[in-house]
Amino acid sequence: MAVSATYKNAALSPQKARLVADEIRGLQVGKALNWLKFTEKKAAKLIQGVLESAIANAEHNDGADIDELKISKICVDQAPSLKRFKARAKGRANGIVKRRCHILIEVTELE
Repeated sequence: MAVSATYKNAALSPQKARLVADEIRGLQVGKALNWLKFTEKKAAKLIQGVLESAIANAEHNDGADIDELKISKICVDQAPSLKRFKARAKGRANGIVKRRCHILIEVTELE
C-alpha cells in the first residue's frame, strides 16, 4: 500500500526541485536518503525532510518495514507565486516573481 507525505508552498522554484527529484525517483529509501544527505542543494534538504516524513508515516500507520520501502512516486508541482516589486530608476518599478512549489512523495513496499 502506498503512503505519502507532502510539503506545500516550499520556498523554492519547481524547476530547481525537479532536478533533485529526478535523481531519486524509483530508488530504495536508504539509497535515496544517502544521496540526499551528500547533495549540496537546498532542494535536497527539503526533499529529505519530506521523505523522512513519508517513511515515518509508513512505519507508524501501516507498520511497514523501512528496509523494504522504495520511492514509487515523487511530484514537484508549481504553487502560487509571490509577486513583489523592485524600485528602479526614474520612479519605475520591475516585477519580481518568487516561485514556490508543492512536493509530494509516495513510498511503497517492495514486492
